[in-house]
Amino acid sequence: MIHYERFTLENGLRVLVHEDKSTPMAVLDVLYDVGARDEDPSRTGFTHLFEHLMFGGSIHIPSYDEALQIAGGENNAYTTNDLTNYYLQLPEQNLETAFWLESDRMLSLAFSEHSLEVQRKVVVEEFKEHYLNKPYGDVWHKLRALAYKVHPYQWMTIGKELRHVEEATLQDVKAFFATHYSPSNAILVVAGNVTVDRVRTLAEKWFGPIPAGKKYQRNLPVEPPQKEPAFQEVKAKVPLDALYKCWHIGSRTDENYHTTELITEILGGGASSRLYQKLVKENQLFSNIDCGHFGSTDPGLLYITGKLVRGVSIEAGEKAIAEELQWIKQDLVKTSELEKVKNKSESMIAFEDVSLINRANSLAIYELLGNAEMINEELGKYRAVTAEQIRDLSRRIFVDENCSTLYYRAA
Repeated sequence: MIHYERFTLENGLRVLVHEDKSTPMAVLDVLYDVGARDEDPSRTGFTHLFEHLMFGGSIHIPSYDEALQIAGGENNAYTTNDLTNYYLQLPEQNLETAFWLESDRMLSLAFSEHSLEVQRKVVVEEFKEHYLNKPYGDVWHKLRALAYKVHPYQWMTIGKELRHVEEATLQDVKAFFATHYSPSNAILVVAGNVTVDRVRTLAEKWFGPIPAGKKYQRNLPVEPPQKEPAFQEVKAKVPLDALYKCWHIGSRTDENYHTTELITEILGGGASSRLYQKLVKENQLFSNIDCGHFGSTDPGLLYITGKLVRGVSIEAGEKAIAEELQWIKQDLVKTSELEKVKNKSESMIAFEDVSLINRANSLAIYELLGNAEMINEELGKYRAVTAEQIRDLSRRIFVDENCSTLYYRAA
């Protein structure tokens, strides 16, 4: 059981406090309710660009990293299609330094043509290196656009097109910051060797004076049900033919989320999974194969991806996958197999909870989803999944008209 308390500042900033007296450290996690799905379709890649810009210094603190290092801290950040998260860890006695750093860049990020140009070049090079020049690097650009027709999940966090970041103006960037990076659109989690009273005092002191900003109202287009199979074939200079298939599934808060998670574990969760055992080890059709899902806030995708053994056709690999899917749709999962994947999920939860940073991050995400108490409910929800639920949900997910397929052929 992970204990926490919460309060809200007058400017709308939600604050959660998780006390852990077993560590001398403290974690400060700031989650902004903005992801790539909130971008203008003609101005994508901005949330990822901001992940870089936010470390470029604020008005009163020219060097964020230098100040944090002096205080004995370390930091990182990440962006998804649903959220942007910044977090740091430092000795508890220097906690106020963390509040000073994070509040100043929320209040007054330092914008300049120079900082924009520096970070723009970093993001452009990242785009080229990982998505344009890397073998199979553009797969999810193509597959997202194939699977989503109206929802902004159709592009990745790096952006839909390179030119969107290349052409971003200082005015564009300032407007995006003003819309999304404010107390009313953020969640602050403080964890570690802290007290609620001290966190409240520091939060009021450093974040309290920041103007609330206008709460961002999300109004995204809803992706309609997929009514027919989608297909695309590409040829590129890659080592092996590869197959990518995805199916639409529910959201992170959907009642079937935990069942979906266990389905992906049964099919592709490591070397003991069905797809690996049958198609990689036994039949030697694929050199590797994976099954997973995005766990996204809005309805997402479950995927199966694999690279074919040289000489094996993509069509043969796809047929073999279809046969394995037929089994999970037809027969009840054995008790021993279901217990194995449930135990794995339990172990992953326990392992993640060991890290103070992970606990803080999870609290922030669950609060964003609408209920921080989900952090203490996950295990019970996995435990409650039945073999019948796995079979029945598989029958609903794995139908041809719900599937998008990409053949990636080696030229």
